[in-house]
Amino acid sequence: MMKIVVCIKQVPDTTEIKLDPVKGTLIREGVPSIMNPDDKGALEQALIFKDLYGAEVTCVTMGPPQAKAIIYEAFAMGVDKGILITDRRFGGADTLATSYTLSQAIKTLDYDVIFAGRQAIDGDTAQVGPQIAEQLDLPQVTYVEEVKYKEGDKFLTAKRGIEEGHEIVEVDFPCMLTFLASGYEPRYMSVHGIMEAYDKEILVMDADSFPVDPERLGLKGSPTSVKKSFTKGAKAMGTLHDEVTPEEAVDIILEKLKEKFIL
Repeated sequence: MMKIVVCIKQVPDTTEIKLDPVKGTLIREGVPSIMNPDDKGALEQALIFKDLYGAEVTCVTMGPPQAKAIIYEAFAMGVDKGILITDRRFGGADTLATSYTLSQAIKTLDYDVIFAGRQAIDGDTAQVGPQIAEQLDLPQVTYVEEVKYKEGDKFLTAKRGIEEGHEIVEVDFPCMLTFLASGYEPRYMSVHGIMEAYDKEILVMDADSFPVDPERLGLKGSPTSVKKSFTKGAKAMGTLHDEVTPEEAVDIILEKLKEKFIL
């Protein structure tokens, strides 16, 4: 039986996010938390494999105690096991410290493949998944939109999105794949799943639950930090040129390009 670990993250709904104009920091109070969209794509692919081949799906998330909410959501969608990695010693972690912590916890699990979203909408770095693969010395495929598997094979065939189109890649087990939400339509939580979700036990792991180097955790293990967050500046209103001939339009464009020193 294929065993799949899916890394998921609880994130603030960025459509509701506002910035403190003085501090330049995110205002999280009153902002709803959701499961990261790209992670839902990864989770949907894992559940497709469960439907087709009876795969066992374990979801793992790192965050504060309230992150249990997305594990219960995952249970209601069909996940078999859920793990919450939480400890104040993990607080303030950048992508490197986060990937280290997650990889050390995943080392204690039995898995064939690890799935994760391409990136989280609260950071947009797309670093944690590839860093987990590096920490675990696994082959990785990123920007995945579709995966094919034939029962009995020891590899997956992944379709990944690239700027020029698509790329088809075969990758042997064990491996790490990161997914694009655009490739999937995540299933809804079922009524039966919701009723059973809160009867399932979430395994809670802290910094004493698996071997770690304390110097590589949280703020202490983070070589990077966010100095300031800010919104994009408003653009000036453009000039509308109405009822001009094609020749006049060309002259206007050339003049603007010269003003910008492009020509």
